Amino acid sequence: MTQDARVVIVGLGYVGLPLAISFVEAGREVVGIDANRERADQLRRGMSPIDDIGDERLREALNRGLRIVEPNRASLAEADVVFVCVPTPIDKAKDPDLRPILAAAALIRDALRPGQLVILQSTTYPGTTSGPFRAELERSGLRAGTDFDLAFAPERVNPGDPASASRQVPRLVGATTVAATRRAASVLGAINDRVIEVSSPDVAELAKLLENVFRNVNIALVNQLALLCERMGIDVWEVIDAAATKPFGYMRFLPGPGVGGHCIPVDPYYLAWRAREFDFVDRFVELAGDINLAMPRHVIDLVAEALNDRGQAVRGARICVLGVAFKPDVRDARNSPAADVIAGLLGRGATVTYHDPHVARFEAANGAQLESEPFEGLVSSSDVVVILTAHSAIDWDGVYGGAALIVDTVNSSHGRRVRPRQVLRLGAGWLAGGVEDGDAGNRPAA
Repeated sequence: MTQDARVVIVGLGYVGLPLAISFVEAGREVVGIDANRERADQLRRGMSPIDDIGDERLREALNRGLRIVEPNRASLAEADVVFVCVPTPIDKAKDPDLRPILAAAALIRDALRPGQLVILQSTTYPGTTSGPFRAELERSGLRAGTDFDLAFAPERVNPGDPASASRQVPRLVGATTVAATRRAASVLGAINDRVIEVSSPDVAELAKLLENVFRNVNIALVNQLALLCERMGIDVWEVIDAAATKPFGYMRFLPGPGVGGHCIPVDPYYLAWRAREFDFVDRFVELAGDINLAMPRHVIDLVAEALNDRGQAVRGARICVLGVAFKPDVRDARNSPAADVIAGLLGRGATVTYHDPHVARFEAANGAQLESEPFEGLVSSSDVVVILTAHSAIDWDGVYGGAALIVDTVNSSHGRRVRPRQVLRLGAGWLAGGVEDGDAGNRPAA
């Protein structure tokens, strides 16, 4: 039998499910554990809950022996390698919430046996793997580095991009001993062409945070620039396109209604929280996170401005939100800025509906429960349409042809024929009318 042939994966979401299927396709025996009974049943029926794994690929993996179970100590005890791929949220105070990680560790602890390798993949602050996660596992009486191996190997999944879970994406791994690092790298080498070994779990944990904080900081920069451009009468989208023509020293980031998903809105606060434990206040990182979290409030102000232009208040207005997923063409609505936008509009007395071809039900930040409405007639019957996510499946010709008033937060109006003062665009102001194709005649006056 191949060394480390039996793999158990705890958590079958955007990270765990592609990982499980990759190991099945590499010829390993794989058991997937998920505490969500509804999700486990759905997976056993061959129905994938995520965009990056099609039903056909899931069913093929099931046919090849993939087992889906609910929390199961027997399966864990049989494993050679256990991966942990559970969420790492923040609480209301924006402090790390390690309860899912520690619950997974407790589950493993009760079945842990000598010789096993445990690999944490959930994004977290440096010191988690060798600190609270290790401590929970060692309550079994076994010791990491002596009785079992312990490593951290951050996920690099980009929801909506199946290639991000392919063999070609390099992986990082750091363990509590050199031998454990080599062992974990060998395991990952079955599904990744390149595995980079680092000196410790802390290095791998901080590298993952750096990847996502880098994105968050740059998104915050262009969001701030968008707010400035609105005041200056300059089109931020044109500015970004112009800057992006430089072939070196620049990376293209875009403004928007906020950030969402399982990493970008969360990870800066993991880093800032850990920094404070070393008497280091990372104002730069925290400020970037706060800027992005404030964008939904700015979107609400834009809606009020657009309605005011028609002599109408937000209170009593019929507002249609298009797109509540956190990014285009996915069904993942975790931490979507739409939650705060909708809650804020409801709080101001508006009647809010939404349409999203990928998200059937959605919960606003104030707990309001909404269901996606049919597109037909929704746009034309609304006082204002707020575009938050530009799904390719939405009838954009119907939107711009039928809406009386639009607040465009994602530049979906680019290249489309619009009427004068029909479209108020984040980072640009009112469009003059005609075809919005980048010509100066369609830009707000400076």
